[in-house]
Order: sequence, then C-alpha cells, then structure tokens
Amino acid sequence: MFQVTEYMHSYLEFEKPVADIEGRIQELLALVEEDGEAINVDSEIDRLKTKSAQTLKDLYGKLTPWQKTLVARHPDRPHAVDYIAGLIEDFTPLAGDRKFSEDHALIAGIGRFRGQSVAILAQEKGHDTESRLKHNFGMVRPEGYRKAVRIMEMAERFDMPLVSFVDTSGAYPGRGAEERGQSEAIARSTDAGLGLGTPSVAVVIGEGGSGGAIAIATANKVLMLEHAIYSVISPEGAASILWRDSTKAQDAATALKITAQDLKQLGVIDGIIDEPVGGAHRAREIVIDAAGTAIESALTQMSGFSPDEIRKQRREKFISIGRQLG
Repeated sequence: MFQVTEYMHSYLEFEKPVADIEGRIQELLALVEEDGEAINVDSEIDRLKTKSAQTLKDLYGKLTPWQKTLVARHPDRPHAVDYIAGLIEDFTPLAGDRKFSEDHALIAGIGRFRGQSVAILAQEKGHDTESRLKHNFGMVRPEGYRKAVRIMEMAERFDMPLVSFVDTSGAYPGRGAEERGQSEAIARSTDAGLGLGTPSVAVVIGEGGSGGAIAIATANKVLMLEHAIYSVISPEGAASILWRDSTKAQDAATALKITAQDLKQLGVIDGIIDEPVGGAHRAREIVIDAAGTAIESALTQMSGFSPDEIRKQRREKFISIGRQLG
C-alpha cells in the first residue's frame, strides 16, 4: 500500500554555496549538450564536483541547532511512509479509534520487520499539497492518539514489539481537537506507552514536537537521526513566549537543546543514527537501512525480557531522565 515517495531536490538557505557550484556544473553540462564534442569541460566539472562535495561536508560538519531544525524539516527528507515501505513487509494498516473517526496523521498497523511481527505507529506529514492536507501536516488529533492506544493494547495482547516513527511539529491545536479531549488523549497514549509489556523502540526521523511526539515515543529505546530535533516546544513557539518575537527562533533553538547530540548527552535519547553528508534526503535508502539496523539492534537487546522487566527498564529510563534534568 505504501510507496516510497519521490521528490525534486531543493536547497536550504545555508546551502547556497553548494547550490551555486552545482548550478555552474549544470551550466557546463548544458554547454556540452549544445556544442557536443566542440567543448571539453570534463576536468572543470570534476573539479567543481570535488569542490561541491567538500563545501557540503564543511557546512554539515558545523551545523547550528537552527540549521539542524531546517534540515529536520526539509521537504525532501524521508517520511514515515518511506520507512514503512523500506523496512516493513506485509504491512497491514489498521484504521480508526473505535470512538470517533480515522486520523490519517497517524499511520498504524502491523507487519513484519526483518522476520519479526511488529506493531507500527508512524506520524506522517505528507510530501505534496494533497498528501499534506490528507495527513494534516503530521499534526495528530485526539482520535489519532486513541488509535495509538488501541494499537499498543493489541501489540501487548499478541506479544508484538512496537516500533514508532516520530515526525510532527506538535499535536493539532484546533478547536475541534480540544473539544474532543486532546490533552486527555495525549496523556492516555503516553501512559499506555509507559505501561506497555512488550519492547518498544521510537525513532525521531524529523521533528519530535512536544506532547504530540512523546505520546508515541515513551519507548524502551528512543533513537534520533543525526539531524532530527526533539523538543518540548518549537523554536518559533518558544521565542514568541520568551521574547514575544518569533524572529528569535534561532536563539531559542540553541537554548532549548533540541539536537540529537545535546539530547544524547543529557540522557534523553539512547542513540543517534548517522545521516549521510548533506542530510537524509541526499541518500534516502542508506538512511532507511541504517534506521532499520538500529531498530533491530535495540529490539535484540530486549529479546527474552519478561513484561515486568520491559516495564521496569522503561520506567527506570524515564525516571533517570527526570533525575538528570531535575
């Protein structure tokens, strides 16, 4: 059902030096196409390709938290549907919360991951206008979190590990969501994740925004892609509250400690999945496979644990975060 999405490549603002070099390469290739063998620019193209690769490496070797935020939000970045298509065999979607309706912002279902039956929860933002509207830009409504609870209960009933792919700017803040008990639904989903008796792994593949993310990320192992972000509030939201000025989002991004590297040091996450130079969108299959290897390793570490041992490990993990940051 789920197909890997295709994107046109686009450059971020701080990648302009790379865009200029690669633009020059395209100009030279166009000249060759027009004049055929009359012009030989192979050596110049090779030089520019080397320069482009080195420039990209230099840029991504010293990204600021705000630049990582932009990379985490890159429209070409692999989405949840891409990870499901690349890692989960025989995926069967399960719809509805049995109370109100289906929420397409949260994909749920069961399938086989490298020979093992698993339950899947995945926040999907969409990759074009039509799919973004369908998936509500990855902002989950109450019925989505109630569906998540249903899937968690099913995973425990059938002794299946739970794998979550986290990618949301936050839970949907609309009036209808609040009227249907958004905060209560997030709390119950978080509680269900904490009490789950089967192993669980959550991977932040893009943005991990506030309670909207933690509701499906209360896992035994929480992993992040190298340039993903995970925060209690968006940089723009924090800047608006702290300084009443959303243009100070760059300052807020630094202060919030939202990067994978900061959060690993603080003990909030358990591991970082490397991305290729230039971000996940430049080598999608490599990143998806690396995420699969990290998930497999995390599940293997919990193989043979009893439900009580699984709950104890998860409880101690989150208690230790509170002690660390308290």
